[in-house]
Amino acid sequence: MNGTTGAVETDVDEAAVEETARPAQRTGGAAKRLEEEGDIAADYLEELLDIADLDGDIDIDIENGRASVAVVADEASTPALKRLVGKDGEVLEALQELTRLAVQAQTGDRTRLLLDVAGHRAGKRSALESLAQEVCERVRTSGEPEHLEPMSAFERKVVHDAVALLGMTSESEGQEPQRHVVVLPAAAESADTEGAEGGDTEDTQDSAAG
Repeated sequence: MNGTTGAVETDVDEAAVEETARPAQRTGGAAKRLEEEGDIAADYLEELLDIADLDGDIDIDIENGRASVAVVADEASTPALKRLVGKDGEVLEALQELTRLAVQAQTGDRTRLLLDVAGHRAGKRSALESLAQEVCERVRTSGEPEHLEPMSAFERKVVHDAVALLGMTSESEGQEPQRHVVVLPAAAESADTEGAEGGDTEDTQDSAAG
């Protein structure tokens, strides 16, 4: 009797341990995949920098469930590196798409990798977070919704997240290229919850697309 009971307890314990380990294994697998995406992107970008005769270091990270790659340089080399950013980040957006395609070609999977060059996105994020705070203060005071200027999906997502952290609600309106964020007053939050989770589906699905 004791032998049988011990065997059953052992089986249950092993099953419990296995079930507990599964989430960790899945998490580890996802992290490994994102690290691989970062490494592939870094190799691609290093070759591009060599071809363009540009100096830069490549930093790889994982942010918010996606691979993040940044090309940085010292103060003397930064002006030249900004050629890869272009006017309003247009060249950077194209380069990001090419880098994603290079990663996809090797992994076979679509990637949401985020690319930054010369701190362009980091600076943009900081400015948008400050803008969101100013707009929220005005909306709280006026009680009226405020429409922001048209933005890319990446920019809208940053604003949605910042507004949510301030305890307010936002949504996106319009069609590209005029799609923009609307910050809602408290009275409107219960009637329209589209922005309660940081914006609409288009902005959250692939916030780095624009």
